Amino acid sequence: MTAKNTYITVIKTALRWGCATVAMALATACATGPNANPADPLEPFNRGVYRFNDAVDTAVLVPVATAYNRVLPSPVRTGVHNFFSNLTEVWSFVNSVLQLRAQDSAETFMRFNVNTLFGLGGILDVATELGIDRHPEDFGQTLGYWGVGSGPFVMLPLLGPSTLRDTAALPVDVQGGLLSEINDVGVRNSLYVLRIVDARARYLRATSLIGDAALDKYSFTRDAYLQRRAAEVNNGKPSQDGGDY
Repeated sequence: MTAKNTYITVIKTALRWGCATVAMALATACATGPNANPADPLEPFNRGVYRFNDAVDTAVLVPVATAYNRVLPSPVRTGVHNFFSNLTEVWSFVNSVLQLRAQDSAETFMRFNVNTLFGLGGILDVATELGIDRHPEDFGQTLGYWGVGSGPFVMLPLLGPSTLRDTAALPVDVQGGLLSEINDVGVRNSLYVLRIVDARARYLRATSLIGDAALDKYSFTRDAYLQRRAAEVNNGKPSQDGGDY
């Protein structure tokens, strides 16, 4: 088995661990005590997973992403990111339709077709230059739109911050992605690896600043994720009750 296949196997295993992680975390919830953060009743368990993720990130992803930034010129990296962003438009379109967002659906449909046809398969972001807004959507946001609460914050092995709702939606999101439809295993796995490296490379500076500025990186990561996720689910609008995401 190649290194790429091994890495993808680990990621798929982590996805399967998602539900198991939630179940184990719920089983340990009683150990959090009366002063637990209401949004993070599983904090002791989550902190342990965070330390594991941070160690893997430091040992593997950061060196690879740093080399990626150094080797590839900025226009090439931008093209790679645009390509993967364009692939997500199809799933965003499906979820916009499920959320009954007619304008977002139309704009997402237009973005994908414009960038695919006139942007060299999505390498060039022509749609943004034309003023067609991007509306990223996933199945977790769709569940939130239809009233499914976020549930407790969950730190997933390798996959990072999530919630109970988003963890349940994750397998659907994976199957809804266009990369999963590629039959050639070698090509599909190579693209998965490249997407992971591209995503990590774009946040190298941000994570460095967090490490320098945050007294508690775990709390900062959790709070930032929950705030961003609340904005995504509510399309930038504040939560009606201030507490659900």
